[in-house]
Amino acid sequence: MPNQIELVQALKNRRSVRGFKPDPIEPAVINEILALANRSPSFTNSQPWEVAVVTGKTRDALSKTLLELATSNAESNPDLASPTSWPDNIAARTKTHNINRFKHLGIGREDTEKRTQMRLKNYEFFDAPCALFVFKDEGCGEWSTMDIGGFTQSIALAAQAYGLGTCMQASLTYYPDAVKAALDMPSTKKLLVGMSIGVPDFDAPLNAYHSSRINLDEFVRWYE
Repeated sequence: MPNQIELVQALKNRRSVRGFKPDPIEPAVINEILALANRSPSFTNSQPWEVAVVTGKTRDALSKTLLELATSNAESNPDLASPTSWPDNIAARTKTHNINRFKHLGIGREDTEKRTQMRLKNYEFFDAPCALFVFKDEGCGEWSTMDIGGFTQSIALAAQAYGLGTCMQASLTYYPDAVKAALDMPSTKKLLVGMSIGVPDFDAPLNAYHSSRINLDEFVRWYE
């Protein structure tokens, strides 16, 4: 059952890639990946996702704009608000993740310069030649947000079949007005997630860290 084996491997191997090679991606490949992701389930087959594929000069110009905003610490105003708090067990998990990631990279807690450099790499798309911005119409409700979550996961899994890696980035949604202006996108479209996509550079320092996963017994309950 090769298809099942390939899917299992894709699920096991998927990771957030934070360092890419500059190799360009053929538009046909992006189209094939998005066509596969378009098979994702959605509430009453609504298919609420809208995707902007950003490459070339537009990619470079948008990267420059976002980098300038982030470097100047411009106030962010994401269409989908970032979490302000977590339940205690989840807060502990996210804190441990951040501590372990910086520790693995040899970046101390007081090294604000290197921490800032890491953060700003988001706006350079981690050197990926292509970025995807996923929107939904403002008339779509919360179920559409969940549907788009499944859609973006499908992109990440399909990309692996073409030797590509991805990184879903909340940071790319922090300045939605700038993104929409660059892409001539109306304000009625809400930016939910950005994603860098390209050939992974596994020698990049940011790819040296692997996040952990909790055990099944921490989130699964069986009822008979």
